Amino acid sequence: MTDTPGWASPGSPEPPRDDVRPPADQPPGAVGDAAGGPGPYGGAYGSIPHQGQSRDAGRYGAPGGTGQYGGGPGVQGGWGVPLSPKPGIIPLRPLGVGEILDGAVTTVRRHWRTALALSLGLAAVQQVLQALGEWWAYEQPGDASELTAMLGPVPVELLLGVVAVGMLTMVVSKAVLGQPVALGDAWKAARPRLAALTGLTLLTFLIVVGPFVPGIALVVLGIVDGLNDTLLALGAILTLAAVPVALWLGIDLSLAAPALVLERQGVFTAMSRSRRLVRGSWWRLFGINVLTRVLIAVASGMVMMPFSLAALAVAGDEAPTADNPFVMGLPPLGLLILAIGGTIVATFTIPLGAAVNVLLYIDQRIRREALDIELARAAGLPEYGSAGWAGNQASPGV
Repeated sequence: MTDTPGWASPGSPEPPRDDVRPPADQPPGAVGDAAGGPGPYGGAYGSIPHQGQSRDAGRYGAPGGTGQYGGGPGVQGGWGVPLSPKPGIIPLRPLGVGEILDGAVTTVRRHWRTALALSLGLAAVQQVLQALGEWWAYEQPGDASELTAMLGPVPVELLLGVVAVGMLTMVVSKAVLGQPVALGDAWKAARPRLAALTGLTLLTFLIVVGPFVPGIALVVLGIVDGLNDTLLALGAILTLAAVPVALWLGIDLSLAAPALVLERQGVFTAMSRSRRLVRGSWWRLFGINVLTRVLIAVASGMVMMPFSLAALAVAGDEAPTADNPFVMGLPPLGLLILAIGGTIVATFTIPLGAAVNVLLYIDQRIRREALDIELARAAGLPEYGSAGWAGNQASPGV
């Protein structure tokens, strides 16, 4: 098995092959045709780097010399290929943290009709389900009602999350190439991958949650056994010990969804692919993910604060207080106010989180596989021997 994906592009009928490389003399950009026809991205995301290709100056052409893809003088000498073309939301080179965050925000800003319309619809459904569950718990107080209110919407929310990830991945991948994408086009491109993405999401969830099971089981046994201090302490220790394991597994598998959608990988192959891309960069990806979530949490809290205060004001004596923290829920008007605020927040946070994850995937492939060359060709840059959107070779200047 190699450390590169197969060359089937998104939409190609042939699945990618991890154990096959193209011939050493095959030019970059021909990979889309090798898979039985070009896909909607000109083979860029499903391609593999040219044999021996590396991230060095010679790939573009050194000053006074001839570059691997430039066909003439290097970047410092007149008509060579530029080092950092930017056809879309990011420059096509290894990205810094700021560029990844800026790329996510730029995606939402430039493609707001698609990104926000998608996330608004999903967020509205999610908030309505959550509000209905909390309203039912408010009307039917009791432990069973609270548990039903918490777990009832989970299956639907899971499916909505899968749809959001699949469609937003397609939106971001085209935004990188500087191409617009309509909501219908994103759905059409993502729909064939949603079943596999659902399986991947469930399996990843079970893997990440798995380390907590022994500790939680001991805590439950300790409670059932009349607050057994030994079982409770041991359960707490195992639960705390599971935190770093779960974090490690979560980051290790964090790039599986983009790999599954864009490379048309299977579930287990996508998980293995994510592990290979993350290898050696775990702490960097962990830091960027933490930073993203902190920024989103702070912004969400600021937006939600007036809605929360309004909901508490409407609730009056029914709202939780320090003296009475166990109120079953808010009245319907308070739940409506929170649902409106939650919908507004999720409309922006859903696409931002998805965009950061896709850009991390693209950044890792640029760093490891020189994907920037294929992206430049797919974006239609003639100085890179563009294959364009149709996947057909075009000579420079065409």
